[in-house]
Amino acid sequence: MRNPWPAFAACLFMTLLAACAHRSAPATREAARWSNATQLVLVTTPDWNTPAGTLRTFERNGGGWTQIGHATPVTIGRTGAAWGLGLNDVPADGPRKREGDGRSPAGVFAIGTAFGYAAQARTALPYAPMDANDYCIDVPGSTLYNRIVDATEVGAGAVAGSTEPMRRDLHANGDQRYRLGFVIEHNAAARPSAGSCIFAHLWKSPQDATAGCTAMADVEMERILAWLDPGRHPVFVLLPDAEYAKRGVDWQLPARAADKPR
Repeated sequence: MRNPWPAFAACLFMTLLAACAHRSAPATREAARWSNATQLVLVTTPDWNTPAGTLRTFERNGGGWTQIGHATPVTIGRTGAAWGLGLNDVPADGPRKREGDGRSPAGVFAIGTAFGYAAQARTALPYAPMDANDYCIDVPGSTLYNRIVDATEVGAGAVAGSTEPMRRDLHANGDQRYRLGFVIEHNAAARPSAGSCIFAHLWKSPQDATAGCTAMADVEMERILAWLDPGRHPVFVLLPDAEYAKRGVDWQLPARAADKPR
C-alpha cells in the first residue's frame, strides 16, 4: 500500500504557507500604505455630526493590534467629521472636509511634528517649540497654506489674515490649548480650501468642541506623546462608528474595542 504521508504533509505545508501569506499580506491596496505602522491613535465617533468621540491607542509587534492604556473621551470639530486628505482614498459617500466647515478630517493620517509652548517636551517625535511669531496659515490663497511658519522669516504680510497663531496664550488671552500637541498630516499637499492646520491638542474643557482638530485632557496628551515613536511609523485614524464597521477589516485596523472611556 502506498504511503499517503508524504503527499499529506506536502499538502498541509502548502496550506499553512498560504494561510501565513494571507495573514501577512495587506488586505487592500490602501492598507499597504500604512502596513509599516506599529502604533495607532484611533478616534471613533457615533456619527458624522457628533462633535465628540473616544480615543484609544494600539500597537502591534508582528501580529494583531493590542490596545495600550484605556479609552478616553475627546472632542472634535464643532460640526463633526468629514473625509479628509490622508493616506486612504477618499470614499465617494459621506461629507468632505473643507476650510472653515468646523469638521475634523476622517480617515488615516500620518503623525507629524509635536509642538508646544515649552522649550522641550517628553516625546520621541520631532518637537518644535512655538513663540509669538509662529503661525499656521489657514488662508487658502496663500502659498504658505497649511504650513507652520515664522513671521520673522516669511514677513508679517505673509501671516496677515491667518487665524491660527501657535502661541495662543500670547495672542488669545492666555489660551492653553496649544500648550502641547502634534500635527495630524491632513492635506499634506496643501490643496487650496481642502482644510488646514489640523492638530491633536489640549481641550479647553470636555464640553468645548474644536474648529476641526481633536482635543483631549492634558494627562492623555502627555501619555500619548511619551509613547509615540517616529521609528514605528505611527498613524492617526478618525472614523464614525458605521464607517469603522464598514472599512476596519479591509484597512487592517484594530478589532472594535468594547471598553468605555474613563
